[in-house]
Amino acid sequence: MSAAASSLNLLITVLFWLSVAGLATGMLRRAALWRAGREAPVAWLGLLAIPKRYFVDLHHVVARDPYIARTHVATAGGAIAAMALVAVNYGLMLYASSLNTAIALFALVMLAGVLFVWHRRRTPSARLSRGAWMRLPWMLAAFALGLLALGLIPLQFVSGLSALVTVVLLGLGAWTLTVGAARGGPMKHALAGLLHLAFHPRPERFNQSHAGTPVTALKPLKLEQGELGVGKPVEFRWNQLLSFDACVQCGKCEAACPAFAAGQPLNPKKLIQDMVSGMAGGSDANFAGSPYPGIPLGAHQGRPQDPIFPGLISPDTLWSCTTCRACVQECPMLIEHVDAIVDMRRHQTLQFGAVPGKGSEVLANLRETGSAGGFDLGARYNWAIDLDVTQISAGRPVDVLLIVGEGGFDMRYQRTLRALVKVLQAADVDFAVLGALETDTGDVARRLGDEATFQNMAQQMIAQLSAFTFKRIVSADPHVMHCLRNEYPALGGHYQVLHHAAFMAELVSTGKIKPRAAADRDQRFTYHDPCYLGRYNGEIEAPRELLKLLGLPLHEMERNGMRGRCCGGGGGAPLTDVPGKQRIPDIRIHDARAVKADTVVVACPNCTAMLEGVVGPRPEVRDIAELLAAALEN
Repeated sequence: MSAAASSLNLLITVLFWLSVAGLATGMLRRAALWRAGREAPVAWLGLLAIPKRYFVDLHHVVARDPYIARTHVATAGGAIAAMALVAVNYGLMLYASSLNTAIALFALVMLAGVLFVWHRRRTPSARLSRGAWMRLPWMLAAFALGLLALGLIPLQFVSGLSALVTVVLLGLGAWTLTVGAARGGPMKHALAGLLHLAFHPRPERFNQSHAGTPVTALKPLKLEQGELGVGKPVEFRWNQLLSFDACVQCGKCEAACPAFAAGQPLNPKKLIQDMVSGMAGGSDANFAGSPYPGIPLGAHQGRPQDPIFPGLISPDTLWSCTTCRACVQECPMLIEHVDAIVDMRRHQTLQFGAVPGKGSEVLANLRETGSAGGFDLGARYNWAIDLDVTQISAGRPVDVLLIVGEGGFDMRYQRTLRALVKVLQAADVDFAVLGALETDTGDVARRLGDEATFQNMAQQMIAQLSAFTFKRIVSADPHVMHCLRNEYPALGGHYQVLHHAAFMAELVSTGKIKPRAAADRDQRFTYHDPCYLGRYNGEIEAPRELLKLLGLPLHEMERNGMRGRCCGGGGGAPLTDVPGKQRIPDIRIHDARAVKADTVVVACPNCTAMLEGVVGPRPEVRDIAELLAAALEN
C-alpha cells in the first residue's frame, strides 16, 4: 500500500470520528432545546420501533408521490448503507477493498437519488422552501462523489491530489450532516425525524389495533393541575418541540391547507418553522418559503421563554385554522399541526378569553344554555312533532339513540333530519331521541380552546346518557359523532357511535329497506367528504356505497376521500371569521363546477351550511339522507 493510500485511510478514519463527535455534539445541542419543553412520557421501546415506523408508517405517506418515494429510497437508502460501511471499514480501521467496493455501489445509488433531487430543484414548486434547501443537492452530491471516489480509486493509484479531493468532498457532506444540522440546517430533520418517530406525541398512531382508523382525539388538559395550554414555546411538551425539528419543509401541508388557499394568514409549514424559531430563539426573516398571506417576512421573532403572541405569530394565524387535519394527512414526517394549534388556542381562551368574532358569544351560550346558539333546548326537536318520534326514557331500552346536535335548530338541516327519521321509520328501527335533555356535546368549545367548558359539557352529557339503555348512537353530524366516539372515552364515556351514512348503508345492504333507484340519476352527482367523517374517522366508503346502491354514479372531485378539500366549517372557523382573499366554500364549489356536477352530496350540517352559502350559480346541495328518503318515496 502506498504512503498516499495509507494517509488517505488514516484521514478518512479521523474524518469519520470527527463527524461522529460533531453529530453527537449537534444532537446534544438540539436535544437541549427539546428538553426545555414540558415533561412527557418517555417510551424507550419506541427506539426499537423506528424501523417499522420509518419503512411502513412514514413511507406509506411518502409513497403517495412515487417520484419522491423513489428519490428518498435511493438517496437516503444509499447514504445510510454507505455510511454504515464506512463506519465498519474506516471506523474500525479494517481498510478492506471489498468493503470499499460495496461503499462505491451504494454511493452510486445515492448519487442517482441526488440527481432526482437536483432535477426537482431546477424548477421547484411554490410549496418548496428555497435558501439552504437549494444548496442541499450539491452538498449531497459532493458527499456521494467522495464516497464513490473512496470506493473506486484503487489503492495503488491514490495520489496526494486524489486523496485531497476525496477528503474535501467527504468533508463537505460531513459538515452538512453534522455541524450544519446542529445549527438548524436542512439535514437537521434526519436525526430529529428518526427520534420523532420513536418518541411521537401520538404513539397510538402506530398501534396495530388502530390500523385503518385515524387516531385523532385531542389530549385532555389536566385543568386541576393548572394546565392551560401553550403560551410560550417552552410550554409545549418536549416531544412536540422535537417533532417541529423533524419538518423537511416540503410544503405538502401548505398545498393542502384550505386557509392558505383562501388567502388567510396561515401557512402550516411556516407555523411549524416559527415554532422552531421560538424554540431556538430567532426571527422569521430567513424563512425561505411562502409567508403567511398578507404578513411579510421579518415581522415576527421569539425566544423560548417569550410569549408566542403577538411576537412569534399573529393571533389571526391561529384562528384561521379549520382543524380539518389536511396538513396532518399530507405530512410525510407525521407532524401533528392541529394539536399544536389547539394547544395555543387553549392558552388564549382559558387565560385571556381572547376568542375573536362570535366565538366568545358562542362559548358564553354553551356555558349558560347548553346550546351554541343560545336556544331553548326544548325546541331542538320541534321539527319532529308530526313524525311521532319517541323520547327515550329510563325504563325503556332502545336499539338506537339518535343525537342530532346543533343542526336540530337550523331550518335547512331540519329537512335532512326529517328525511333521516323517515328512513329509520321505514326500516322499522327501534330508536328514540333525548329531546329537551340533549345538550351540546361541547365539540366547538374544545376546538375554540375552551377545554373547561368542553369537559363540563362532556361530563354532563355522559351523566345524562348513563341514565338510559341503548345499544348504539347514530348522528347525522360528523362533529357530534367524532366527539362522542373519540373524545369522550378519555372522560369515561364509551359508546358505539355511527354516522347516519354508514347506518343507512347498513340498512340498505342488509335489505331492511329496499329503495328504488333515484329518479334523478341522469344528473351528475359528486360527493363532498366531511373532514370530521373522512380524515378524523376514516369513513369514506360507506357514503359512496350508499350512493352506488341508489344507482347514482359519482363524478369525483379532484380532491376527495381522505384528501378531500375542507368546506371551511370546522374548528369554529365560521365563528372567528378571519378574512382572506376568498372564502373556502367558494373554492370547494369551484371543484364541483370543474366536474360539471348538478348536485353536491353532503353528509354534515356544517358542510351543508357552508356550501349553500356560496353566492351565485352553483350545484344543488343535498344531504345523503334526503336522497335515500326520496328514493323510498319513488
